[in-house]
Amino acid sequence: MISDLTLITLLDLLGTFAFAISGLKFASGKNIDWFGAYIVGLVTAIGGGTLRDLLLDVKPFWMSEPRYLLTTGVALMTAIIFKKKIFKMGATLFLFDTIGLGIFTIVGISKSLAFGFPVWVCITMGTITGSVGGVLRDVLINEVPLLFRKDIYALACVAGGIVYFICLKIPIPANFAEIIGASSVILFRILAVKYHLHLPTLPSIHDD
Repeated sequence: MISDLTLITLLDLLGTFAFAISGLKFASGKNIDWFGAYIVGLVTAIGGGTLRDLLLDVKPFWMSEPRYLLTTGVALMTAIIFKKKIFKMGATLFLFDTIGLGIFTIVGISKSLAFGFPVWVCITMGTITGSVGGVLRDVLINEVPLLFRKDIYALACVAGGIVYFICLKIPIPANFAEIIGASSVILFRILAVKYHLHLPTLPSIHDD
């Protein structure tokens, strides 16, 4: 049986890789050099977790563990070597972004829960961990952040977080609850895109 700590570490690294690939995919075709692409991938991977840790008043996670910077480097090399196989698939960007979203949401919730915060704070921190990196990525490459479009994105994090806490209440062992929670975020996001589910957009308001 994989321990909770080991599982979270594995999920964290997988999420880092997935989000880094997502950031690199967005950066491709933008006339960005390799170093610039690495920065975009790194910001995508660590941006949400950095803001979460600052709000939790702890040292940002990547400042103690170089593996996140190394994992982003591995993602960059993977993108360069296998770019034709990775980037030519239309669903690749969505898939990696969605996997990163699900994993990082639960990582953020688990870390906040370990610090003793209530459920609503944990879900908020999980949503920040999952979605803010993508916002920073989009800002860097001059795109409208996906979070601010009508797609179901942050709400998938919230829904997955609720599923995670329901699993803990049942109770389901924490490691299985983490997998179910992350999978729920991914499933909600996929279903929302597949069936074109979204919130209403705010209409423009003009003075008469």
